[in-house]
Amino acid sequence: MTPEHSPLGKSTTYTEQYDPALLFPIARGRAREAIGITAALPFFGTDIWNAYELSWLNARGKPQIAIATFFVPAESANIVESKSFKLYLGSFAQTRIESIDALRDTLKRDVSAACGATVSVRLSTPAEFAKLEFDELDGLSLDRLDLDADVYQPDPTLLKAALDEAPVEETLYSNLLKSNCPVTGQPDWGSVQIHYVGPQIDHAGLLRYIISYRSHTGFHEQCVERIFIDILRECRPVKLAVYARYTRRGGLDINPFRTNYNLPMPDNARTARQ
Repeated sequence: MTPEHSPLGKSTTYTEQYDPALLFPIARGRAREAIGITAALPFFGTDIWNAYELSWLNARGKPQIAIATFFVPAESANIVESKSFKLYLGSFAQTRIESIDALRDTLKRDVSAACGATVSVRLSTPAEFAKLEFDELDGLSLDRLDLDADVYQPDPTLLKAALDEAPVEETLYSNLLKSNCPVTGQPDWGSVQIHYVGPQIDHAGLLRYIISYRSHTGFHEQCVERIFIDILRECRPVKLAVYARYTRRGGLDINPFRTNYNLPMPDNARTARQ
């Protein structure tokens, strides 16, 4: 259940017959221990996965397509390695499925088993494609700042806040998030939104901190949790929510959301880059 044992970066035989054994779980615990989470989680939230390359055969052998959205709870024991997820979805290509409801039930059962928690699944058919939302992250853009940056590994000391002043409430975002796959080294491009209530965070320091992930290796979910923990420790907000939308790779995009207060889950609107 560690990345080096996953299908990432290895030659792969693609199968088009349903095979749930292709799903490769990776325990969340090791990465959380590395950032000091050893007991109760200081957040809750969801990982929103959108799968754009899902196809199967109906009972008469006619190909069908849909966009699948998976909602994986942050408290699940595992994440699923993305290449194994792609291989699993691809295994439906020549598999006859009785109905779209049967497909949804199968996806929910298999992915829930891999994650170790109940995963919700939504399937959007072609008739619903035009209704899918597109939008950009709300808030004040940090990217407006003209500044120097020379730190490209996560450095929480870049984060500063006015701890002795009255608290504020802000929503900030940046499109300059980049990290790298911990196995293949491939770049992962994303946008991140931070909403908080507490001491005002220095905008320049926050942008430099986001930029500092540029050479960092970590899965999407792990990066967002590290961002959350670093901001919580260094800036001491009373309320904090971090939401990232990563561009797709292999027909999948992953969008982790973490919060420490009762905030509705984001609406899963795709950004222009996705």
